[in-house]
Amino acid sequence: MQKQRIDYMTAAAGGFKAMVGLETYVRGSGLDHGLIHLVKVRASQINGCGYCIDMHWKDARAGGETEQRLYGLTAWREAPYYTPKERAALGWTEALTNLAQTGAPDADFEALRPHFSEKEIADLSWAIAAINAWNRMAVGMRVEPGTYRRG
Repeated sequence: MQKQRIDYMTAAAGGFKAMVGLETYVRGSGLDHGLIHLVKVRASQINGCGYCIDMHWKDARAGGETEQRLYGLTAWREAPYYTPKERAALGWTEALTNLAQTGAPDADFEALRPHFSEKEIADLSWAIAAINAWNRMAVGMRVEPGTYRRG
């Protein structure tokens, strides 16, 4: 097990406060909280962030998400239990999380349009940007997976 490098929440309290502000905005944006949890787990899987996977898995389960859908998230394209709206959001999550490889394809963006308003697309993109930033801090600072406690 690796030791946490620094406590980034206190070392750069202003940055942490700004990120919490973004999270507060996303939570109040009107996006479905279950969808936000799926997006956060999927991006964290791609980024290999054990702390964030643990956190958002726990939060998703507490919000009523099923284990089957969480376990199947890495293979969401093949699994039959995600809605077209969730599939569009997960595709966009992967496109933005893997931005250097994907370039955010037009097809992934256009898949959002039948399911989300322009504001919702922007809010979803903010949610994806936020979890990617959190993943980079948690992985970079070696935050210990399994230590998250709800509430």
